[in-house]
Amino acid sequence: MKRNILLTALAIVGMQLPMLHSVACTNLIVGKKASVDGSVIVSYNADSYGMYGNMYRHIGGTHQAGEMRKIYEWDTNKYLGEIPQAARTYNVVGQMNENQVSICETTFGGREEVVDPKGIIDYGSLIYIGLERSRTAREAIQIMTDLVAKYGYCSEGETFTIADKNEVWVMEMVGMGPGSQNAAWVAVRVPDDCICAHANQSRITRYFQLFPKQDVLYNKDNVKFAREKGYFSGKDAEFSFRDAFNPLDFSGIRYCDARAWSFFNHHVSGMDQYLPYLNGEDMKGEMPLYMKPNHQLTVQDIKNGMRDHYEGTALDITKDLGAGPYTMPYRPSPLSFKVDEQEYFNERPTSTQQTGFTFVGQMRSWLPDAVGGIVWWGNDDANMVPYTPVYCGVSDIPQCYVRIAGEQDELTFSWGSAFWMQNTVSNMVYPYYSKMYPDLRKAIDELEAAYVKELTEIDREGQKLCESQANAVGRYLANYSNKAADEMMQRWDRLYKYLIVKHNDMVVKREKDGQFERTPDGFAAPTVRPGYPVEFNKRVVKETGNRYKMK
Repeated sequence: MKRNILLTALAIVGMQLPMLHSVACTNLIVGKKASVDGSVIVSYNADSYGMYGNMYRHIGGTHQAGEMRKIYEWDTNKYLGEIPQAARTYNVVGQMNENQVSICETTFGGREEVVDPKGIIDYGSLIYIGLERSRTAREAIQIMTDLVAKYGYCSEGETFTIADKNEVWVMEMVGMGPGSQNAAWVAVRVPDDCICAHANQSRITRYFQLFPKQDVLYNKDNVKFAREKGYFSGKDAEFSFRDAFNPLDFSGIRYCDARAWSFFNHHVSGMDQYLPYLNGEDMKGEMPLYMKPNHQLTVQDIKNGMRDHYEGTALDITKDLGAGPYTMPYRPSPLSFKVDEQEYFNERPTSTQQTGFTFVGQMRSWLPDAVGGIVWWGNDDANMVPYTPVYCGVSDIPQCYVRIAGEQDELTFSWGSAFWMQNTVSNMVYPYYSKMYPDLRKAIDELEAAYVKELTEIDREGQKLCESQANAVGRYLANYSNKAADEMMQRWDRLYKYLIVKHNDMVVKREKDGQFERTPDGFAAPTVRPGYPVEFNKRVVKETGNRYKMK
């Protein structure tokens, strides 16, 4: 089976699975020695049309023998079964727990026949159970792989990012077929001085050859299983997880690996050497799983990486006709289309309109865990929203990030919902991108700069409380995180109103000293009527000839 589940789903107009969480996700990774301040940094765009992005919350504690945990499939909310609850679970906020363990994912789909429909652990449950039960990334890997070996794995192929305050691992997993109650998997540790990315294409290849033995964990039956299924016939040392379970096609390269390439391209020299690979001219090629960057990265670098549209590269989509008059770096779904029976494709950059939530996790080993872990959170396309901080040690989370069925969810609009507030602004900006985005980006930069400045004091006070009043630190951090979320909601409310006033009816209101201008008599100053950009007008004339020529 050459064309995987993921890319088949992407081609369906209308999407038959409106809650599918993992259609176009991206993870970026920074080891602690590759970051400016020693933070381990990971990120996650959770992308799916129709998905309501909400912040997961688990309140940890001790559990009695015989207590069970129910399993509901993350994508569909379908009940799958139950497993014994752990004796001890930890608090979880979004994609991070109180021990600064973070887990994210991207789906690569792979071979349909290896899915175990009778398994009761799906990839989403695997993430959150792992977070609920682990103290380190290595422990999370052990817990996750033990779970699928005992209860079966019912999802498609996944790449997981599993990190803590000291190290990061990339783990890839596929099922072993109906009734197998096991999974093929491999995990590779990303060196501390390297960066990494994955985006819906398996990226671990010849792990026996390419990585230090101490940095690789795997199911010893991977090769045996691949041989039995006819996916591999070479020597054990030559076994490639990707080639066996998610063999490359052009879609996997251009729709998926291109986003990893773009991240590396910002921070590693010589990435043009992989353009033949991205163009489908070298179908046997590959990029390294991880690379050493030219410079150390900041959290802001990762936020910006999640906002990427291939700007300034050979894959830039802001220059052609599809961008429209206002150079919009987005394309509507589906990804491919036909003209006269010939199939064509749209680029699929990291930043995309169907993001349900976006997350940057910052883990800092030199601070107490409650203060060291920061969940930088947004509820829409990363390019259109500010990342707002929530500490992993909070006693509760902002209500604007919570899904409440029938009140604020995927079918119920609410001004109190960060998802709907941010989508309201984004969907106003998209069609007038070059006109409106500068105003939106100014608001993003102002908020994010203010948060970074405030965190120095919050870190200091939070650390003091950890040392003297440990029971008070959760409330202190929650008060700040709620304040930051409230500021974002208020700022986005003002931004929405500002944009509709400034750009109403496709003209522009004049401004002076931060205020809309008025005439001496109190009315609005005459509007600016910019019309279409010059380059777009030239295209119109070229296409229409003399039709609109003034007589």
